[in-house]
Amino acid sequence: MTLSTSPFQTIAIVAHPEIPQAYEEAGQIADFLNGRGFQAFYDYLYAEELHARVTAGEVDLLIALGGDGTMLRAGHLCAPHSVPIFGINMGKFGFLMEFRHVEWQTAIEKLLAGDYWLESRMLLRSEQWRDDEKIGAWEVLNEVVVSRGEIVRPVYLDASVDGRFLTTYVADGLIAATSTGSTAYALAAGGPILPPELRNILLVPVAPHLSIDRAIVLAEGSSVSITVHTDHQAVISIDGQVPIRLEDGDRVDARASSYTAQFVRIQDPGYFYRNLTPHMYNNPAVKRYHD
Repeated sequence: MTLSTSPFQTIAIVAHPEIPQAYEEAGQIADFLNGRGFQAFYDYLYAEELHARVTAGEVDLLIALGGDGTMLRAGHLCAPHSVPIFGINMGKFGFLMEFRHVEWQTAIEKLLAGDYWLESRMLLRSEQWRDDEKIGAWEVLNEVVVSRGEIVRPVYLDASVDGRFLTTYVADGLIAATSTGSTAYALAAGGPILPPELRNILLVPVAPHLSIDRAIVLAEGSSVSITVHTDHQAVISIDGQVPIRLEDGDRVDARASSYTAQFVRIQDPGYFYRNLTPHMYNNPAVKRYHD
């Protein structure tokens, strides 16, 4: 059999471990690709062997089966190694996905035929500092959140942009989001939706108390520093992962990362707005207007 001329020769198919059907479907996709001359294998998203092969540069494309959380974790893994990601939605929302899992064969056939384009999405580089010592660093695809802990009391958050003091938020938290994250927690907190190709940082306060309550879109290339002042609990959360405890005076920095997540797209760029429309249309009042 003649091997395909596709730039994607070694393909990993990953399944979210908490979606039982995903692993079975990942095996079906691997069989489909192997039957067409590709070197495909499948595994769970958090498998050590998968991570080792991506890190070693042995994977040309990663196909992720799950929801938006699966795409986030895949982005954390693949972006530092420039591995494109193709998402197949088996979750609930699928803002980051184009196709439902029942359409995977049609979508992959288009991909193999070269009918695709790569969408680049900015990541943030976030760092935690304490007494001039860096004690943590992460690559962020959605958002970094500095917020109160379990005690229901606001924290004081000094925000600086490009080294200049901006304001002090008295709030439950402050979100620093990418354009990708603008449709996640930032949207739920009242922030605007940004087109995915923008390389801006979005600042959105969470439940501000007698302080600025508007979201701010920072200029491309800007950086933000958030210093926490509190006599009770405060935490930092990266892309919805387990929160990390902050101490009074800790500083969290966020700036554009040197890494970029690449999502493989089959549909035209208008897919982003088509994905948004069904969620907006779910408003009962809007439905009645259009019916």
